[in-house]
Amino acid sequence: MLALRVTGLGWYVVACVVVGTFGGVWLDDLAGTKGLFTLLGVLFGIVAAFYGLYKMIKPFLNRTPPSKQSGDS
Repeated sequence: MLALRVTGLGWYVVACVVVGTFGGVWLDDLAGTKGLFTLLGVLFGIVAAFYGLYKMIKPFLNRTPPSKQSGDS
């Protein structure tokens, strides 16, 4: 189950960066600029990806490890 979660995180990062890149290329074509919006789109995709990753793994970071009960030997 953990492998599926990790794979999903990877696809999420890829999707964010690809959408940002294609959005930037589209805006560059629309505005007639060369590379400005593509760079901004890539940066926006990276920031969105890492923010989303943080939100997704935050529950795992706050988990406390199971404590050993005093009656166990």
